[in-house]
Amino acid sequence: MPRHRSRIAGATCHCSQPEVAAQQSLLASRVLWFSIRDMKAALDVSYDDTAGSAVAAAVVFSDWKDDRAACEHSVTCVDIEIYVPGEFYRRELPCLLQVLAEVTEPLDCILVDGYVGLGDQPGLGMRLWGALGEKVPVVGVAKTPFRGARAVEVFRGISKMPLYVTAVGVDANQAAANIVRMAGNFRIPTLLKRADCLARQAHSDRN
Repeated sequence: MPRHRSRIAGATCHCSQPEVAAQQSLLASRVLWFSIRDMKAALDVSYDDTAGSAVAAAVVFSDWKDDRAACEHSVTCVDIEIYVPGEFYRRELPCLLQVLAEVTEPLDCILVDGYVGLGDQPGLGMRLWGALGEKVPVVGVAKTPFRGARAVEVFRGISKMPLYVTAVGVDANQAAANIVRMAGNFRIPTLLKRADCLARQAHSDRN
């Protein structure tokens, strides 16, 4: 739904033709801006440990039921951290922030591959939420269980294997319901799979 619509009626303007045209252009841009829906972004990262680099991808879409992206972004990240058990965020968080810097659309939700919280410890999603000033809800969608994580299990399509959904900035049960609603007949929603494929393909193309 549009966030706002503006209308000016009964106004008299004593302006030159160029001034009228400029005002109309300004009003049109404002109406367009307020009509833009907040978008969602699914993020993923593909690593090349040999080269010490990674490609981060963002698939931007507007509705949970969308099966195609509104736009896509990918960036190459260099000098990435080595993997340290329990500190995965040190490796992936900078990559996510780098690709998010390419996204110009306003976002009302960000999806990451993994967990928001790991029991009493913050996970990748929580770290991202904090890095963004706690302004944009973050939803983690994990494929494997983590002991102690307060995740909502969801089953999609014909799959009998659950996904594990955690969230910050939005109710976890609502986030889980949205993941179920996402397009795709299989366990992994279409646009989450697309983010994974985009990162992998972009990495392959750049090597």
